[in-house]
This record gives sequence, C-alpha cells and structure tokens, in this order.
Amino acid sequence: MAVVNQKGGVGKTTTAINLSASLAELDQRVLLIDMDPQGNASTGLGVPRDNRSKSSYHVLTETMPLDEAIRPTRVRGLYILPSHPDLAAAEMEIGSSEGRTRILSQAVEAAESGFDYVLIDCPPSLNLLTLNALAVARSIIVPLQCEFFALEGLSQLLKTVEMAKAGINTKLAIDGVVLTMYDKRNRLSAQVADDVRRHLGRAVFDTVIPRNVRIAEAPSFAEPVTTYEPASQGAKAYRRLAREILRKHAARKK
Repeated sequence: MAVVNQKGGVGKTTTAINLSASLAELDQRVLLIDMDPQGNASTGLGVPRDNRSKSSYHVLTETMPLDEAIRPTRVRGLYILPSHPDLAAAEMEIGSSEGRTRILSQAVEAAESGFDYVLIDCPPSLNLLTLNALAVARSIIVPLQCEFFALEGLSQLLKTVEMAKAGINTKLAIDGVVLTMYDKRNRLSAQVADDVRRHLGRAVFDTVIPRNVRIAEAPSFAEPVTTYEPASQGAKAYRRLAREILRKHAARKK
C-alpha cells in the first residue's frame, strides 16, 4: 500500500508509521519502505540519520538488494527500509534508465523476505519516487487533513493515480481516504469531514484520526504512538484503521 498525498503536512508519514505498527500489532508481518528523502518515517521508527548506509536509495539505484537493506524496528513484526538524504538525487540518477518507474517493483519482486503487508511512505510530490511506489503498490491510502484546503489538489492526485493505473500498474486501486487531525471541538473539522464524505462517499474510511498530542509527541521518542502511549485516543484510532483495512481486504478476497 502506498501512503500518498502530494500536499505536505496532512499526516502522511504519521499514518504510514502508526498504521504499519498497528498492523504488526495485529500479528501481520509488515515492511515500511521510506521513499521520502526527508526520512521522517525512518527517524520516527528509531533509525538514526547517521546509520543509513543501507537504504531505499541504494535499492533504487540498484547497488543493493532489498533483502540486504531492510532492518527490524523495536516493534515486533515491523521492519523498515530506511530513507537516505541522497534519495533526493535519485531521480536524476535513474531518470534516463529504461524501466525507471519499475525499479522498486523489481526489487520487491526479487526479495525473498516474505511480508503480509508492505507500506510505502511517499514524498509530498508526484515525482519519479512516487511513481515507483505506485508501480509496485496494489492500492493507495490518502491521508487528508481536516482543514479548509483539504480537497485542494486531491483531484490532481486521483488523476495521477488513474494515469499510473493505465500506464504502469493495472492492479492499482484506491483503498480509501483517511481523515486526519480531526478536532471534535472545532466546527470546521466536522464541516470538512462532511464535505469530503459528500464528494467521495464510500471511498472515505469510517475511521477518523483525531488531533492528538500523543501522536505528535511519539516521533520525538522514535516510537509509534501505539507503543509510546498505547491507551491514547490516537493509538486507538490507528488500531481501528488497521482493523478496517484488514476487513476490507478480507472482503475483497471472497
């Protein structure tokens, strides 16, 4: 699953981290691939910036197989392929390569490590790194912040997904839009949520992620909120989202 939104500050990386941890908590073997040069997902799961000599950059530039670059996290059952600052230059390095949008896909297909779920934290832009994620993903999850400009840019993102589906990955589907940073004390949050559901209907997850101080604090301790403060409203919300996704995927298989 690619966690994608070209708009920054919508809770994309936070969702990638905490959804991955919640799925692992539900006895799924999970790999989180950090494809964002900022590397916040890697930092948030305890991989120091000076300890990323094996990373998604090395996999994407085909200097290292994926199996060699992944590492376990402190969360049982959750593994990560860290990002590296040089990933920002990877577009230039692979831009002229034949099959440049399918390098990550080929690396995942060649890997021998088996996972129930692979989540990809994409950069906040619709670039070649994101296209590599869309080429390998079976589905996408779109975090959408409950603020005034929530729907701005969403149509462009959905158009890009349709182009990717037509051009590089016919199996790509939209799992859903997850509303993030919902503040029940704020009338605007409710209005935005209603507006998004009116426009997108069943494409929006039932689970809503609240604006929660524990979610915001957890990355500074290099933990997902599910281990940092397991009883918090934020942790409970991400567990609900994980269960909703598992139910949705189980229904698809019937």
